[in-house]
Amino acid sequence: MKELNKLKLMATKVFLVHMGSELGCKLFLAAKKAGMMTMGYAWIVTEGLSAEVDPMVLKCMDSMQGVLGVRPSPNHSNRLEHFKERWKGLAGKGNNKSNVVSVTIFGLWAYDTVWALAKAVENVWRESSPSQKQNVTTLLNTILATKFHGLSGNFHLVKGQLEPSTLEVFNVVEKAERSIGNWMPERGLSKLKPPKWPGNTTEPPAKLRIGIPAANSVNEFKKVLNFSFDVFSEALKVLPFSLHYEFFPYKKHGETAGTYDELIMQIKEKRYDAVVGDVTIVANRSKYVDFTMSFSESGVAMLVLAKHDERQNIWIFLKPFSWDLWLTTGAAFVFTGFIVWFIEHRSNSEFRGTPTNQLGMVLWFSFSTLVFAHRERVVNNWSRFVLIIWFFVVLIITQSYTASLASILTVQKLQPVFMDAEEIKRNNYFVGYHQGSFVRGLLTEKLGFNESKLKGYDGPEAYKQALSLGSNNGGVAAIFDEIIFINIFLVKYGFKKYQMVGPTYKTDGFAFAFPRNSPFVPYFSRAIVNVTENKTTFDGIKKKYFSSDVMSEDASTSMAFGSPNLTLKSFGGLFIITLFTSLFALTVHLFKFIHPKWTARDFQISLSEMMTELAKHFNKGESSFHPPPNSPEMEEGDQSIIHNEEDLRQLFEDKDR
Repeated sequence: MKELNKLKLMATKVFLVHMGSELGCKLFLAAKKAGMMTMGYAWIVTEGLSAEVDPMVLKCMDSMQGVLGVRPSPNHSNRLEHFKERWKGLAGKGNNKSNVVSVTIFGLWAYDTVWALAKAVENVWRESSPSQKQNVTTLLNTILATKFHGLSGNFHLVKGQLEPSTLEVFNVVEKAERSIGNWMPERGLSKLKPPKWPGNTTEPPAKLRIGIPAANSVNEFKKVLNFSFDVFSEALKVLPFSLHYEFFPYKKHGETAGTYDELIMQIKEKRYDAVVGDVTIVANRSKYVDFTMSFSESGVAMLVLAKHDERQNIWIFLKPFSWDLWLTTGAAFVFTGFIVWFIEHRSNSEFRGTPTNQLGMVLWFSFSTLVFAHRERVVNNWSRFVLIIWFFVVLIITQSYTASLASILTVQKLQPVFMDAEEIKRNNYFVGYHQGSFVRGLLTEKLGFNESKLKGYDGPEAYKQALSLGSNNGGVAAIFDEIIFINIFLVKYGFKKYQMVGPTYKTDGFAFAFPRNSPFVPYFSRAIVNVTENKTTFDGIKKKYFSSDVMSEDASTSMAFGSPNLTLKSFGGLFIITLFTSLFALTVHLFKFIHPKWTARDFQISLSEMMTELAKHFNKGESSFHPPPNSPEMEEGDQSIIHNEEDLRQLFEDKDR
């Protein structure tokens, strides 16, 4: 009685009894006298205190009302029923029928063991040599290897022990043991019937203490918590047993008592038996608790302001190209025009004239190729070679510009103010996070943010105000949170002002937390799988709280973000090709022009005088001068410019023809 009185003072009201019938009966008689067989207590016994296993338990059945027990259960068959009838007939001959001992599981095991021994002896006698027949080890190994279907079920010894295939859960009610369920290795625990507990009540003696996050404010983020509660409720319906529980909000003085990490730690400190809510599976939390299967996708992303619509910009036509590409393209036009002018200058009159006219010709000819509007005829093959490559480059540039500008004008171009976390860290801006969540640890430990630059917020309204103020005015440059909360914010305030950007830092989703090695985890995991695979049920829960599928990243990434403008790197190869071909043509032309004059030069004159002479010769033009078509020289009597006797002779020959 002293020991029982000590147990009464403990907080634990659930006791497991593993002992034989003689000692067990004494225990329950004493427990009844101590008032421990009343409402609020629970007793679970093993097979030693089952009347089906040991009929001696019938003597103390009155003291065991409301007790739950587990015992091996034989596989019921016609053969077993026939054996029981025969047993009653044999045991009751000449005796009082009331004193007949019933068949127990131990008796069936003994019966099957005798048969196993007989089969083993028969096998050894039939198959072994005379020397082996006298060997005890041979007989033992044969018994261990014996398999057959007996009265108790499949007879098979595993490590010398007979493992029952089925366990039965029973409940002591009045003077009988009522079966309320069973457990099988391949199927686990079946759906249990509601038991009656001590005190003749169906109310369980101890409820599961479940901690839940405390929601201080009513906002859209609370929908996620309610969504988690509904998933938990649906999972309870799938469990093979009834679970009685009570929710305990994690509060202190009306306010939240701490972060989600601190809430999880309450399980380790045994204040709660489980935690249910929008709890994310994180590696450091799994050191203290076991999580069930996840029931949602999850990940952390960055929420930032979006820039205004570029279509309202009067300089939008400059957006397709970056500034370095614009400058390089312009320089390429001028450079190509200069190369063509230099090659054509001595042989084509259209590229001659006053310095002003020649400068205008260089600019006009080069930029007119942009729309292929040039009318000047080129006569030098090297000029044609340069222009072939240049036309190819111009075609690609103009087509790319047209496509990019059309995209800007037809697709809404929402550009985020910041593209990634590194840009924010470089500028030493403030960032926000979901108050109380694990995101704070992710920002400091994985992303390297200084804790002094972090600010916690709770709710879409707080997010909006912080982003609107900006980092320099008491707000933040960006907010990091789980995707589901960001999508809820975007659904409320629109995708035109805010965007989810940057890489997604994956997590394992929401789940329920239990103590390490808790037997509830596999049952709840299987229940969650059943709930999530039931599209009607799970989609109904989501539609109850969310207007769209905010649980995946697709809700935001489906918005087409504007691609950055084209840069110099996009066409670097083309400019290198046209530069190389132009310089090659220029080099060949210069060689052909300088080489004859260099070999025939008077070595008595200086190099500077020689260069002056070459410049005069270059500006003078070639004798095979080509006038432009439809020029006055060709129209007025088919006249040509005559530079020497050879030109005069050629003119007369042409007229004779």
